[in-house]
Amino acid sequence: MSSELLVDLSDDHAPAQLGQLKLATIEDQQWPADESTYSKSETDLSQPFDAGSPHLSWDHPFYDIARHQIIEVAGDDNFGRKVIVFNACRMPPQHQLDHHKLLMYLKGTLDQYVESDYTLIYFHHGLTSENKPSLGWLREAYREFDRKYKKNIKALYIVHPTMFIKTLLILFKPIISFKFGRKINYVSYLSELEDVVKCEQLLIPARVKEYDNKLRSSLKPSAQPPMSPPRSPPLPNQVFGVPLATLRMRSPEDDLVPVVMRDTISFLSEQGLEIEGIFRRSANVTLVKEVQLKYNSGESVDFREMEDVHLAAVILKTFLRELPEPLLTYQLYNDIVNFASVPEDNQVPAMRTLLETLPEENYASLRYLITFLAQVSANSEINKMTNSNLAVVFGPNLLWGRDNAMSLSAIGPINNFTRALLDQQHLVFA
Repeated sequence: MSSELLVDLSDDHAPAQLGQLKLATIEDQQWPADESTYSKSETDLSQPFDAGSPHLSWDHPFYDIARHQIIEVAGDDNFGRKVIVFNACRMPPQHQLDHHKLLMYLKGTLDQYVESDYTLIYFHHGLTSENKPSLGWLREAYREFDRKYKKNIKALYIVHPTMFIKTLLILFKPIISFKFGRKINYVSYLSELEDVVKCEQLLIPARVKEYDNKLRSSLKPSAQPPMSPPRSPPLPNQVFGVPLATLRMRSPEDDLVPVVMRDTISFLSEQGLEIEGIFRRSANVTLVKEVQLKYNSGESVDFREMEDVHLAAVILKTFLRELPEPLLTYQLYNDIVNFASVPEDNQVPAMRTLLETLPEENYASLRYLITFLAQVSANSEINKMTNSNLAVVFGPNLLWGRDNAMSLSAIGPINNFTRALLDQQHLVFA
């Protein structure tokens, strides 16, 4: 991966030089229909919505943007940072898309995460002369993203960069800060993303995968980039990525709450309650992997020896996110996404009813977690983590669709349910 912006050019020459660039050279009009355009957890957008649909209604101001799934949220990366994905190939022709509204939709997505460390992944393939936004829009977009958005973005990964995008960044260099420029990374092949995020949690469009295969096949065997490493077989004492029911059966005392949750929450309860921005910062990926390996090897982990609050926080989020099925289960997905339709007076009994359907180990682990997060929120004047902030952090780690990626239309309701659960936890778990 490369993060160099090369040389500086005058902004005045940008329109003329961009006009001479071709955006695509590989039969963009010949690609087959993308079978992965819409999440499997969501209904066919060509059909009318029913009352149980998790999508934005057709008369919602952002419906015409959300339905294309240009922007997605894909959990946390290997560093514990939220991942926002932008898919150029899903952008319709210029005359069919309100680019100003697209910018507002992107900002609305980022607004939920800009107080935390986050990563942007941009899949460039599929940007053509028909769907590319204007140079003026790009300039406006960069200027709209003021310090609020740039402060905590830790990396921007541009996947399958072309000469067009590289030249564009050179032309924009006069208005791109040096600090932000260092965060830009070029990713030539999908396998390179594995250093950053598990590709299986990204709903990568079929067109992008096909293009990646074409690039690989065009190389000489000696120049072939490494393929994504195969998944390692589970270790005998595997903890991460293992069902809660399995962890419970392995527990000598039939403990309903997994040891990772007990270890991290115990440590954070002692030393993390007054740390400003707890759960918003990332951690050293090497240390994260070392701790995971210890747990997966059956070794005990003492976070007091490491004295790293943010490492424990990331381990807790990572454990939840790597569960084969989310803590709140796929069964409750539609009920939770549509929970806003429940009258306020009935929300507490409705939450009780929903949560009582959870497996025993899921319910116990959720109660243990939420009780701890209530302690965190009680210290929000110091740590700045209110129930709303905690919901934004933990909502996507408690529930996601079967395809792992979520649109903004689903993220909002999930976070709102999580906030309501935190607000009413003393009644829900009474």
